[in-house]
Formats: sequence, C-alpha cells, structure tokens
Amino acid sequence: MEGDKLLIETHHTARAAELCEHIAANPLRPLVVTVAGESGAGKSETGSEIARILSESGIRAEVLQQDDYFVFPPKTNHEMRRKNIDQVGLYEVKLGLMDANLRAFKQGHDPIYQPHVNYDADTISMTERSLHGVEVLIAEGTYTTTLQFADVRIFIERNYDDTREHRKARGRDAEDDFIDDVLRREHAIIREHKSRADFVIARDFGSIVGKTGE
Repeated sequence: MEGDKLLIETHHTARAAELCEHIAANPLRPLVVTVAGESGAGKSETGSEIARILSESGIRAEVLQQDDYFVFPPKTNHEMRRKNIDQVGLYEVKLGLMDANLRAFKQGHDPIYQPHVNYDADTISMTERSLHGVEVLIAEGTYTTTLQFADVRIFIERNYDDTREHRKARGRDAEDDFIDDVLRREHAIIREHKSRADFVIARDFGSIVGKTGE
C-alpha cells in the first residue's frame, strides 16, 4: 500500500531470519507464505524482512499486502465502519481476489492484476504486476491465514493491547473508543485463526512455535 510506513526493529529481523530457515528448507516452488495477526502486530515488518532475507540468500521473494484488497480505500472504509460497526470483518476485504492472485502465481501465470491503494489519496486502482522469477510470495494481512492457496501460514500472537504503542508509532489509528471497539471485534475474529497456523510468533516476539511444538 502506497503511503504506508514500516518500523522494522531487531525482533522483527530475528524472527524473520528464523522463519526463513524453515521456508528455505521447504522444497515447494513457487511457495506462498502468509503472515497474519492483529492490527499493529508486526505483520508488514515481518513479511518485509522475510522477503529481504530470502532474496539476499538467493531465493527471490516479494510481498502481497492485504491492505491493497479492501473493498473501500482506508479513509472511506473508516467512515463506513463509523456508520455501521457491524461491517468490520472478513467481508471488508476482497479475499477471493487475493486468493485468485495467489493461485495465478502458483500456476505460473504472469503478470497478475491486483488492486493498489494510495493511502494519502484514499484511492484504489488496478495495476499489472509481474512476478516473473519470484519463488516465494508472502501474503501479509489480518485475515491471510484463511487464504486457500497458502502453503505456509505464520501467525503473530500479539493482541490489540500489546500492539497499541506500535500502532501509534506507525500513525495507523487515532486514540478513541471507536477504534478500540473495532480492534476488539477484529480480535474476536482473528484469534480463531491461530489454530490454522504452521508457525506462531509469541506475543513478546521472543520465540516461534511450530505445530510440533518445536
């Protein structure tokens, strides 16, 4: 999403490097990896670092952001939520289109056609994107654990209380009761997705647990 800013810290890099060992060892190519969690959990930073570390090791990787797939651009979506808080949920996002792009990537179709959000202009446009030569595509966003065409699912365990300072630093959310209500609703949805994950990053970003508990 154009206009977004990342705040990459050492813990994002450390956990990304650990995850890259597992991803690099996976023989499946092309490979789709998802990074999910609540708002401000560090999805974008972790996904970006995974892509960078893989690419620097010779495995070309790129990131697909769920924020580009919202039905409405961010400022408009915020106003729509204020009019009807029940709008908050998976149906705010064109997850079917995102899955179609992942399927096209896995089937070797190039280019893909994806939405592109300009945060400051509050607009969405369709763009042509070449993924030629990309071996690993990282789909990051709150609900990406639910995507059908994912091969490796990563979930960040931080909840909306844990992420408050990070969200403020990124300038993503104003401080008010309405935002807290939105985040509580998202939390109730997203916490159910953890069980689908192959790897879970702990709340303090200090460790990663796989399905085997190792």
